[in-house]
Amino acid sequence: MTSIRLTAAEAAIRYLAAQYTEIDGRTVPLFGGVWAIFGHGNVAGLGPALEAARKDLPTFRAHNEQAMAHAAIAYAKTHARRRMMACTTSIGPGATNMVTAAAVAHVNRLPVLFLPGDVFANRRPDPVLQQVEDFGDGTVSANDCFRPVSRYWDRITRPEQLLNALPAALRVLTDPVECGPVTLAFPQDVQPESYDYPAEFFERRVHRLRRPEPDAGELSDAIKALKGASRPLILAGGGVKYSLAEGVLAEFAAKRGIPVCETQAGKGSLAWDHAMNVGSIGVTGSSAANALAADADMALVVGSRLSDFASASRTIFPEARLIGLNVGGFDAAKHGSQPLVADARAGIEALAGGLGSWKAGSSWTARATDLTRKWNAIVDRVTAAPARDRNVLPTDAQVLGAVNRQAGDDAIVVCAAGGLPGELHKLWRAPDAAGYHLEYGYSCMGYEIAGGLGVKLAAPEREVIVMVGDGSYLMMNSEIATSVALDAKLTIVLLDNRGFGCINRLQKGTGGEPFNNLLDDKAPAIDFAAHAHALGAEAVKVGSIAELEPAVRRARKASRTTVIVIDTDPQISTAEGGTWWDVPVSEAPRSAAQRKARKAYETNRRRQRLA
Repeated sequence: MTSIRLTAAEAAIRYLAAQYTEIDGRTVPLFGGVWAIFGHGNVAGLGPALEAARKDLPTFRAHNEQAMAHAAIAYAKTHARRRMMACTTSIGPGATNMVTAAAVAHVNRLPVLFLPGDVFANRRPDPVLQQVEDFGDGTVSANDCFRPVSRYWDRITRPEQLLNALPAALRVLTDPVECGPVTLAFPQDVQPESYDYPAEFFERRVHRLRRPEPDAGELSDAIKALKGASRPLILAGGGVKYSLAEGVLAEFAAKRGIPVCETQAGKGSLAWDHAMNVGSIGVTGSSAANALAADADMALVVGSRLSDFASASRTIFPEARLIGLNVGGFDAAKHGSQPLVADARAGIEALAGGLGSWKAGSSWTARATDLTRKWNAIVDRVTAAPARDRNVLPTDAQVLGAVNRQAGDDAIVVCAAGGLPGELHKLWRAPDAAGYHLEYGYSCMGYEIAGGLGVKLAAPEREVIVMVGDGSYLMMNSEIATSVALDAKLTIVLLDNRGFGCINRLQKGTGGEPFNNLLDDKAPAIDFAAHAHALGAEAVKVGSIAELEPAVRRARKASRTTVIVIDTDPQISTAEGGTWWDVPVSEAPRSAAQRKARKAYETNRRRQRLA
């Protein structure tokens, strides 16, 4: 057997560079690159290995470890999990900075490979700089923080362990069910150690999307259940996109007359103007989708993990029988669903083949069409520019409406936290599946700009528009500079409502007094445009919706990342649509507002479906 003597770091990088994936008939590298911020835990090991391999596996430098991991996550999401990135840091704070991002990837079932440096495996110089010492366990390091937020975790204490650890990592990263973040903690003394690796370990391997077919018995039961329904509704989750099932879903829904509602992850599964698309579902749902869900006798849940926002804390389907079409049995059986464990596209195709001439009731389809028409009229109204623009503070809805009108069909909108995701879920008109990119599984503040960078690296041919509030911007804005350095142009629309407007509204909605969310007059007025300009971006502050639309048009034509700042009203959100969200209210109310909120809470909680 032929062997190659390499350091452990060189072997790891050579193995990653040998992994490929098949996309639309083309074979391309599985890893689009490695994000690296070097320190004493990886600069002398993985650093030289990455430098030597930079033509086959490019290395990107970021300004913040959490941000670069967000960019890697967004890259994988944009590629529908068919391509991914790795991230390496030094030990200590560099590593733990990525733990939040690991949780984002874990919740959203997205692949990213974390290669944090670790303390010495030989323990000779302990304790080293940045080492976390556990008084009762000598094996613990800061990287143990990754355990609960990784789908697979390992610590490489011998070079030859890579022969098992790397294939195990790739199995998880490319598996449709187990897919999620993988952490391989890499002690800094092991990285430069050498070993004679089998040459065949580095042979090119092509990974393809696996499509598990449904079990015959489960399929038969699902077909029987659907044929017995007259008022069915399809709920499209992120699994539709990861399965590349948008086309078969659109055809299936149109042929059978079944309305389709969408979760945050599933939004864009159907074009917004598809005849059967009734809009978003749940807490931030359209009035059309939520009204249909309330009366549906059957819900086909495709590729969703049924989080509380989608299910309105388990109140959205009071009468419907649920069929859970999901590649993972864990999700397929949620909320008492009748499971149909299969790849989303394979499952829809199998259902279509067994339903014969069955269709939803014609009156039900007609009702969906009528409700959607009315909802679209609401969207037109709340997103329209003010009739007379007097520079009063615009609403989030008016801002996103202006941006949506100027975005163009090639744009991808990116957002994550605050009040904007709710407004975007209700109101943004997505032309296709890739055009709507929301991280709302973890709703992580700070994802927006870094995520936008990852999206642009994955889809350089498309316009990327980041919608971000002032709170998230202040938490993490450093990758504006990275986007300029990488020539990865973004359009960033920054809505400044002077604080955490979304949580302020929730605070008042649950009977509380405004407290510690909005900035008072003592807080400085921040010149966001000047700040963004200092990071290398083009930047402008506009004073109205009338000024915003031409600014977006100019930004589309710009060659450099552009930040557009606009002040907005923190008190107003779209009242139409939406439904209840379970946020507990005090059992011992101290005010009339709290008593009212508690009474409403108890009423809504009785509607929860617990089985």
